[in-house]
Amino acid sequence: MAYTEIDDPSAYFQTALFTGTGGSHSITNTGNSDLQPDWVWVKSRSFVADHELFDSVRGTGVALISNGNYAESSGRGVNSFDSDGFSIVNAQAATNTSGETYAAWQWKAGTSFTNDASGTGIGTIDSAGSVSTAAGFSVISYTGNGSAGATVAHGLGSTPKMIIVKRRNASSSWKVYHASVGANYAGYLNTTGIFDEEIYPWNNTSPTSSVFSLGTTPETNGSGATLIAYCFADVQGYSKFGSYIGNGNADGKFVYTGFKPAFVMIKSSSNSGQAWVMQDNKRDGFNYNNHRLFANSSGAEESTVRMDLLSNGFKCRDNDGNGNGFTYIYMAFASSPFTTSSGVPTTAR
Repeated sequence: MAYTEIDDPSAYFQTALFTGTGGSHSITNTGNSDLQPDWVWVKSRSFVADHELFDSVRGTGVALISNGNYAESSGRGVNSFDSDGFSIVNAQAATNTSGETYAAWQWKAGTSFTNDASGTGIGTIDSAGSVSTAAGFSVISYTGNGSAGATVAHGLGSTPKMIIVKRRNASSSWKVYHASVGANYAGYLNTTGIFDEEIYPWNNTSPTSSVFSLGTTPETNGSGATLIAYCFADVQGYSKFGSYIGNGNADGKFVYTGFKPAFVMIKSSSNSGQAWVMQDNKRDGFNYNNHRLFANSSGAEESTVRMDLLSNGFKCRDNDGNGNGFTYIYMAFASSPFTTSSGVPTTAR
């Protein structure tokens, strides 16, 4: 059996569903543990609106949009990261239109992090942010220098399997590193494109347990660019970043994670035109799990393609190209480990 390093995943990841009020209000999490988020990703389910992403490192009210290449904008929806959730201010379409429904995915890091590269000898660019070595997650801010071979400390103490980077101060595509594809490829969170072969985002160098590497592309290392990186490592029983090959039929591929997923995001790494599919255990609450949103699209929630979230992984139940038919990368977070640290197995949905 697959034992775990985290018995209660709700201490580090939760999904909240809420209805907009058009006025200031608080969203409280419902998991077993309180969670003060360091990264909040909000998307309207019921109508067309941008994804808005907030984090405690860049500060409240400062949004990035996953479905676009825009610079960050201030005065947006999330105006506090609370002890067990977050608060939203005023009527804003993307986060708080009265009567509309929303999903908010939240991750906790929680420990302040700074690295003076010249002082510590770790990396060549100073970095700061918030990190959880236990949950394998960090939010890292840094300023690019435009030099090939630059390195940035991520604070995880283990090697990242996935890194999502966005330039904050200019229009710029999101760049994604995924270990299953390799450091000479980069994905684009804001498009349906494939993972392109290009050495410049990551300098064709895999991350280590202390740093990630950068080339000269403005999206990850423009000279004077302010950037934010969301870094993830595998944590047994809690998070997994892997790949699979779909089989193209309705009895789809089973993907083992070692836990019952609370959240899964999938993207074809080999074929263009396929979306970044986001599914979670809250919007349906049972199998089939068929409500999905796309990280690269402002579109409303769809409910046409099915997935099972199982006690030890997930299984596609359609031959849709967005999840079953090509080669895919995924990120997944647990609602419960397959087996707790004391040997208690999880139950099915």
